[in-house]
Amino acid sequence: MPDLTPMRLHKFLARAGVASRRAAESLISSGHVKVNQQVVTSLGYKVDPGTDEVRVDGRLVELILIHSYIMLNKPAGYLTTMDDPQGRLTVRELIPQDEVKGLFPVGRLDLDTHGLLLFMTDGELANCLLHPRGQVKKRYRVVADGLFGEKPAAALRSGVELSDGITLPAEIEIGEVSEKQLSPRQKLRLAEDKGFSKWQTEVFCTITEGRKRQVKRMFMHVGHPVLELSREAFGPLVIGDLPLGSWRYLTDEELEALKRDCGYPV
Repeated sequence: MPDLTPMRLHKFLARAGVASRRAAESLISSGHVKVNQQVVTSLGYKVDPGTDEVRVDGRLVELILIHSYIMLNKPAGYLTTMDDPQGRLTVRELIPQDEVKGLFPVGRLDLDTHGLLLFMTDGELANCLLHPRGQVKKRYRVVADGLFGEKPAAALRSGVELSDGITLPAEIEIGEVSEKQLSPRQKLRLAEDKGFSKWQTEVFCTITEGRKRQVKRMFMHVGHPVLELSREAFGPLVIGDLPLGSWRYLTDEELEALKRDCGYPV
């Protein structure tokens, strides 16, 4: 049974699977939440789950008895959001919304990035996974422009200065170097511009932060723009052979490992 003692509103929303605690705080402060028909914007406001009526944008919110956890192999071309006012493709269309109510994505993948994306109804665990103190590792396969060697790798392993501060050290493994499949226009550019490379390098990059477009900005900083990006692992979870665009439930063992990885009570 869920905890029915009075609790802070953002914690209630997280436990009800509305969003992570951080996202719930944003919903509250921006006026999207009503308690007993009154808009509440105070982050310290407490609710009684047994008696108070809580609504987000008019939708009644109730505590979830049993949480659900799934992983999706997100294709490129889908926004990591559950709703887009412009009518663009979103990850909502790829997950079992009719079967499992209250799912939301844990973190984000860019529109053109594919790979492992977690969804759950458990805002408390999502907050633990996304909080910087959790130090949860995310492993990406990067196809970087040019001949990526030890010099840029060393820079990323030490941390680089971005617009929002120095990055934490990344784990870098250099993979295969290959020739690009150039279009006629790119071939012409290659002939005219010595700065344009016909080479690309596979690089595996593991980080523990979750800044916006972080991997792309890191590689741009060291002079090797990202041509293709996919997330292969999130903490102990790996995408494995899950087909692109498909989803599956986490196993009990995977869920326990995920909780241990960020220090959440098992």
